[in-house]
Amino acid sequence: MRALVTGATGFVGPRLLRLLDKPVVLSRDPARAAKSIGTLAGRIVAWDPMRGPPPATAFEGIDAVFHLAGESVADGRWTAERKRRIRETRTVGTRHLVQGIAQAERRPEVLVSASAVGYYGNRGDEELTEQAAPGSDFLAEVCVAWEAEASAARELGVRVVPARTGIVLGAGGGALGKMLLPFKLGAGGPLGNGKQWMPWIHVADLARMYVHAAETAALAGPMNAVAPNPVRNADFTRALGRQLRRPAFMPAPYFGLRIVFGEFAQVLFDSQRVIPRAALESGFIFRYPDLAGALADILSTAAA
Repeated sequence: MRALVTGATGFVGPRLLRLLDKPVVLSRDPARAAKSIGTLAGRIVAWDPMRGPPPATAFEGIDAVFHLAGESVADGRWTAERKRRIRETRTVGTRHLVQGIAQAERRPEVLVSASAVGYYGNRGDEELTEQAAPGSDFLAEVCVAWEAEASAARELGVRVVPARTGIVLGAGGGALGKMLLPFKLGAGGPLGNGKQWMPWIHVADLARMYVHAAETAALAGPMNAVAPNPVRNADFTRALGRQLRRPAFMPAPYFGLRIVFGEFAQVLFDSQRVIPRAALESGFIFRYPDLAGALADILSTAAA
């Protein structure tokens, strides 16, 4: 499988590249990308997602496209400008990518396009498979628009799999990297009452799931990219505290986080009991289906 990847220098990107055979990487800054991912890429092509489609030559010989690029939702306060960038880097960038696919002499067979469990909004204890309706908040609206832009590639004869990704756990950064310091200082604890469901996934399983989606012709349409055993926030904090051998009982109040993060604080308290039905029914096997095993692997790797 000859692959092309966007967003290759992010937290998930390098893990995905290691599973591929010298993929083409699209990057706004090829020199910086070369320093970051080294020999993991076969070729790095300059592309600014906001300025137009990638060059048609980038798609030569490509069978699968993995589209991971987009402004982080968790880095900094949600100002009006940040919300605009969050939306446009996903919708406009994806639209331009599909335009590039349309211009290719030979189009790829599949587009695996990152989306997020934010698609579902705050849903309490409801079990959410890929058939569940979208929410109505800002992130849900962004995800709906984002997936619509990716799904336009179907009209070009391309199989499209929007991967609705949960909280990605791995060593060296990501969501867990932001949590470790307060826990190590003994100041970790649940968010509010801790009853909200957290859809999570080990980064190694996520990279494997992306490849599985590209290689499995039966997978078409949305795929929940989460572990099969979501946990409540209170259970997550207890499990992390046990792994670190630190107390985890200091709750973080919504009001305080609202001051720090603004509107994004609400996302931290949303409850999403997401189930990866499409991945499971298509035969995907998780290496880390349970939180305790995932944390043990990640924290042993981080300590090595």
